[in-house]
Amino acid sequence: MIKARVTVTLKNGVLDPQGKAIEHALAGLGFDGVGSVRQGKVFDIEIDGADKAKAEADLKAMCDRLLANTVIENYSISVAS
Repeated sequence: MIKARVTVTLKNGVLDPQGKAIEHALAGLGFDGVGSVRQGKVFDIEIDGADKAKAEADLKAMCDRLLANTVIENYSISVAS
């Protein structure tokens, strides 16, 4: 079993209204000094098998085809050893 974490974030320059709303909410709760908030999403995925190279290739394909909108989002993949 291979465990992986995929993190998807908006590319720099893409407006992030949800991040801006969180930023304002934190200020309203009294958290001073928060300069900027960008939101994203995390996927924890388990893949059957032991072939790490195949798992990484499959994860990249999953991101490119479904998990990330690569026009406006970046992603990173971390596979546990």
